[in-house]
Amino acid sequence: MPGVTLKVFFDGQFWIGIFERTEDGKLSVSRTVFGAEPKEQQVLEFILRYYLKLHFSPPVDGGKIQTVASNPKRRQRQIARSAEKGIGTKSQQAMKLAQEAGKLARKVRSKEQREAEEQRKRELHAEKKKAKHRGH
Repeated sequence: MPGVTLKVFFDGQFWIGIFERTEDGKLSVSRTVFGAEPKEQQVLEFILRYYLKLHFSPPVDGGKIQTVASNPKRRQRQIARSAEKGIGTKSQQAMKLAQEAGKLARKVRSKEQREAEEQRKRELHAEKKKAKHRGH
């Protein structure tokens, strides 16, 4: 059964939300920038409207899966502790993997565009040369 947690924290400039999705022991992460401090209603609205459109990172091994404590005070302490940490290490790894995958895709795309532009210039140059050598 997949589990999703949302951590909202202030990174010094913006309010950021980290969605962590665990499924079959694998962890995938999505990062969202809220900008101004979101209210609970705004967060709920965001989840309902945009959760299916979020781009999660490729899954990484999540290690042990935490179980929810039944004691409400203990649960509150755990939430407070996790809020202090910000992004978990596994989350950081997952986000880094997604960033690197995007970087590689961008690199391939820009190389193809650059080669296509060079090919177009070569063809244009050859066309001009042919035009110069034509008789009147």
